[in-house]
Amino acid sequence: MRVLIIEDENIIREQVAENLKKNGFTVDLAADGSQGLYVALEYPIDVAVIDLGLPHAKGGAVNNDLGLDIIRSIRAKGLSYPIIILTARDRWQSKVEGLEAGADDYVTKPFHTEELIARLRVQLRRTGRWTQAELSCGPIRLNTSEQRVYVHEQEVTLTAYEYRVLEHLMLHAGEVISKTRLTDSLYEEDTDRDSNVIEVFIRRLRIKLDPDDTLKPIETLRGRGYRFTLTRT
Repeated sequence: MRVLIIEDENIIREQVAENLKKNGFTVDLAADGSQGLYVALEYPIDVAVIDLGLPHAKGGAVNNDLGLDIIRSIRAKGLSYPIIILTARDRWQSKVEGLEAGADDYVTKPFHTEELIARLRVQLRRTGRWTQAELSCGPIRLNTSEQRVYVHEQEVTLTAYEYRVLEHLMLHAGEVISKTRLTDSLYEEDTDRDSNVIEVFIRRLRIKLDPDDTLKPIETLRGRGYRFTLTRT
């Protein structure tokens, strides 16, 4: 799951990012409104955390309504992923304005990161992006909370990136996923990317999940991408 955090306070931004990564999320960070809006509109985000008071650009003055403008722009483009706003405890009006702009929930500062992560998971389950703690497709079972994978109830050991590729494919079972889309879901916004490594991860997954070549869970569609062929149950 890919989370966008738009927050200008460095300590909060980095602490939240660190804890999200420990819980298996891919994290994109933005410290100002301009960068945040670009990532929010152009990258395959699953859920966003947006501070309402943000500078337009790095080092600029804080605009208390900029976060609202970003939320409105996201919704105006037709993007429906969940948004959680961060707001100061004494600005209850901001909570109302944020929800009316299109946000789904809010967390007041100061907050515990565990609470934010719990709220993120609630929103992901509500919208169907994270429908349950386990994903099952045929004999392949993926536990999203423990990040464990089983085939015919036998655990299969995957690397972190192999797990992320498999999770994305299983979440979108039956859909054609382009190599670019799969690469974007795998790496953070500021990471150097090589889409060719996707082929390596796919090959490793096939060997680990289907050593006898009987399930054929991942189909390659030349020039189009990949499709997870087993049906969600």
